[in-house]
Amino acid sequence: MYAQVLHECKPVTEDPLVWTEMPRPEPRAGEVLVKVQACGICRTDLHVVEGELDPGRYSLPLVPGHQVVGTIESAPQGSALQAGRRVGVPWLHATCGRCRFCRSERENLCDHPEFTGWTRNGGFAGYVTAPADFVYPLPPQLTDIEVAPLLCAGIIGYRCLRQCELDNWAGARLGLYGFGAAGHIAIQIARHRGAEVYVCTRDHARHQKLAEELGAKWVGGSFDAPPVKLDASIIFAPAGEIVPAALQALNRDGRLVLGGIHMSAIPEFPYQDIYWERVIRSVANNTRADGREFLAEAVQANVKTHTQVFPMANANDALLALKQDAIKGAGVLVMDREGSA
Repeated sequence: MYAQVLHECKPVTEDPLVWTEMPRPEPRAGEVLVKVQACGICRTDLHVVEGELDPGRYSLPLVPGHQVVGTIESAPQGSALQAGRRVGVPWLHATCGRCRFCRSERENLCDHPEFTGWTRNGGFAGYVTAPADFVYPLPPQLTDIEVAPLLCAGIIGYRCLRQCELDNWAGARLGLYGFGAAGHIAIQIARHRGAEVYVCTRDHARHQKLAEELGAKWVGGSFDAPPVKLDASIIFAPAGEIVPAALQALNRDGRLVLGGIHMSAIPEFPYQDIYWERVIRSVANNTRADGREFLAEAVQANVKTHTQVFPMANANDALLALKQDAIKGAGVLVMDREGSA
């Protein structure tokens, strides 16, 4: 098979991925072998490729990619999943099942997790393996390209919405900072629930326009103050400098959720900005329950992903476009029928 292989972490401007022919992976006990049809890209892929995540977790060479859509080639004996079933392989590759977090239904915080495309080879390849218990059967209503961004951007956006802790979504005022793959999915779920959504994002030609098309109540720049105080906000942009502005836009008892796995430094801000019981919290990974619940709600809400498609062989170009905020919605890499281009 062919795969995009990372041998050295470096800026995407230097084409760090190498299009390589390599052996098809062999599934371990309890794993499925999946023939890849498409794989979404997101900022976590950028962080992996450019070495911004914990270097102690890397084992190079590595195949990135963690929003994998494909069909099962082989499955473990006794599994409910059968060959030919279309599935998604997400970021959360496996958990230990033994630590106190796993035992208390908080597997997203597992002490010894594995991650697709970071600690295990991912989906920028013709084939990928994954534990059968951690893949998602996919809704037939969505095509491979449409469903790929749901497997990370969508699921993480969904968990961010959950961490907003809004008791009543009808009429709630939600802020979104950054409007790429996750933001353009989260707004559809929030509006389906009845919320008003206020979007702050820097790119007018693509992101602000898309936010307007998807029904944002108001759209402005990253540091612009919305016209009303917000009940909760989510920062999807990996920019810590947005945090003070987002706090100032919150109402009393507002929640500010940080949706990225990596963020630049948060600058100092006055205590008054977080007073009145405002809360800042991060989101780490997701549980399998998050994924199952989100995929079901995405179908109910008739979520439509806006995508730009790239050949798998052009993964470096796709990541560079993502870094430059040049993708309207989400980027998706696609394989040819033989997994060789």
